[in-house]
Amino acid sequence: MAKTQDFSAIMKDVMGAFPVDTTAMEDAFKSTASLNEKMSNVALEAAEKSAEISNKWTKETLAKLTEISKAKTDPADYAKAATDFASASAEVAAENMAAFAEIAKKVQMDTVELFMAAGKDITEDATAAVKKATNDVTAAAKKAAAK
Repeated sequence: MAKTQDFSAIMKDVMGAFPVDTTAMEDAFKSTASLNEKMSNVALEAAEKSAEISNKWTKETLAKLTEISKAKTDPADYAKAATDFASASAEVAAENMAAFAEIAKKVQMDTVELFMAAGKDITEDATAAVKKATNDVTAAAKKAAAK
């Protein structure tokens, strides 16, 4: 009767000949965590600056509304106050929208810079990992062939 070959011993030998190096995974995790931290910083900084602009804009608008809400003696003064408020609000809106655009531009530039740096790091890490894996496999194959 034919005896079934024990493949578990063969698989154990094969897996032992090709050791797994987890440092590449650890490095990838660290790189990802670092990138996430930097991206979070970019987003939080933009949110903080946007909140400051919004807060300033709101305070300026409320101050102008306080002025427009004061009682006037001449009815024409109400029209003048409304016109002044509208033109000042349009001017402030343009300034603040330009400030928001600058924040968006900075976020975009920072994000592109981070991704370019991350891509370079990932490429270097991948190249090193492939080179190391190739060397390990070559050494294991030579060792297995020598047996």
